[in-house]
Amino acid sequence: MPRIASVNTGTAVSAAWAGRLKRTAIDKRPVPGPVAVRAHGLAGDEQADREHHGGPDKAVYAYAREDLDLWQERLGRPLRDGVFGENLTTRGFDLDAVLIGERWRVGTVLLEAALPRTPCGVFRAWMEETGWVKRFTEEGRTGVYLRVLAEGEISAGDEVRVVHRPEHGIAVAAAFRARYEPDRELLRRVLAIPGRSAVWEEAAAAVGAAEG
Repeated sequence: MPRIASVNTGTAVSAAWAGRLKRTAIDKRPVPGPVAVRAHGLAGDEQADREHHGGPDKAVYAYAREDLDLWQERLGRPLRDGVFGENLTTRGFDLDAVLIGERWRVGTVLLEAALPRTPCGVFRAWMEETGWVKRFTEEGRTGVYLRVLAEGEISAGDEVRVVHRPEHGIAVAAAFRARYEPDRELLRRVLAIPGRSAVWEEAAAAVGAAEG
């Protein structure tokens, strides 16, 4: 049964390597529950770069423990829960198959899958791995950004129940790969999804610009 392995939060700190702002909250650590979840994220959690992180479409970030284990093997070093900056580390859940607009009931919270994680320079510097952005992008195991449709509380150990899967069948991860492969037809279908994030328009525009 899919469950929450840990709930992770972090506060913004100064860091010379953290892009133009020199501040980051990527270092998330497991916290005891229950943790309050509001429309813009978890209680006690921060985002340093609010232009590119946070907001309703990126309120909560989930990453699978199984995918952390895969990276652990490839990188040859331990990766604890929260090290990718995720708020929810899941277990027993194939996040690669999560659909855009899919809804989860976790604890007393209702979440909706909105976007993939696009790796940035701060993530690269934090991981201290050569070619990290390219490797993460090519692997395509992005995790999922989630909207908060109903506020409440989440604790480690809570079951993740999928309560809605849209009929369009388009996975967040597949749409992410469509930008880099690229697949204009799939992105066109993404843009037709009711209520999808406006960020998908930027992805489709980037593909169009790259193809001339």
